[in-house]
Amino acid sequence: MLLLTMIARVADGLPLAASIQEDEQAFRDLQKYQSQAKQLFRKLNEQSPTRCTLEADTMSFHYIIEQGVCYLVLSEANFPKKLAFAFLEDLHSEFDEHRLFYFGYFSPPSVLHF
Repeated sequence: MLLLTMIARVADGLPLAASIQEDEQAFRDLQKYQSQAKQLFRKLNEQSPTRCTLEADTMSFHYIIEQGVCYLVLSEANFPKKLAFAFLEDLHSEFDEHRLFYFGYFSPPSVLHF
């Protein structure tokens, strides 16, 4: 199960979007992981792996970096990596499509000001 999804700029770690489980108990439990995700965003740079899985207790962070943007999802550790990365690829495509629609073809995400 996918529990937390976040999108951030790699250049400065600025969160651009987030989605979290709506269950109140799950939300409290996920705040720790949301904080860890934000720390991860601040540590990423242009030399970071473009595709990675990081273990955190009984959970796993999966992320991809495309065009200066990091797409991250938190899942239970037993969730298939292949599905997590397929979700991230779909998320990247959707985000990129909306970015192009709203900001135009000549605005790479790394220089957008929100």
